[in-house]
Amino acid sequence: MTSILKLDALKNAEVVTTPYPFFVVENALADSEVQAVIKDFPKIEQGGSFNIEDVEIKPNFDRFLKSLDTPEFRQILTDKFDVNVMEHPMMITLRGYSRQKDGRIHSDSKSKLLTILIYLNESWDAPNGRLRILNDDKDINNYVAEIGAGPGSLVAFKVTDNGWHGYIPYEGQRQSIQINFLTSEKANAKHKFFHGLSAKVKKIFG
Repeated sequence: MTSILKLDALKNAEVVTTPYPFFVVENALADSEVQAVIKDFPKIEQGGSFNIEDVEIKPNFDRFLKSLDTPEFRQILTDKFDVNVMEHPMMITLRGYSRQKDGRIHSDSKSKLLTILIYLNESWDAPNGRLRILNDDKDINNYVAEIGAGPGSLVAFKVTDNGWHGYIPYEGQRQSIQINFLTSEKANAKHKFFHGLSAKVKKIFG
């Protein structure tokens, strides 16, 4: 299946190595597809991450999801970050709503090799809610890059011990897809179990 991602743009993106390896593509989805994908983004009105199995997937978004796991995409990331993810499991989770407690400074778990975030909002004019690539785990204002959450903005980074990132709290709709390449199938099953359990609890307690 043809990727909806602009693979050439990803190939040509410059990898910044400080404070840890990352790259940004501001318009990463095909111009002819991005609005249809955003329109079909699952309706998520609660905070937290959701497995794709736990939400309703509409046709255009389904096409997008199915176009992601390609050898071409994996090869680009392998080349960019010098981490071979050709055979590693891919996990996809979705976020649709940001709470005041979200965005706190953190680094991703060691079971993740690479993280790719794609923002799927019509636009992003708010000063808050913009992901920051941080120099340390103390100061949200000590950053080297800030990525808006507009239509098709993509940031990819290698998961490292100092891979600090976060954003100034924002309350409201903030749609994104997170792609992770994981160390093992065991790690994949563990992450999916906890995301699924969280989704069930949210359904029960609202």
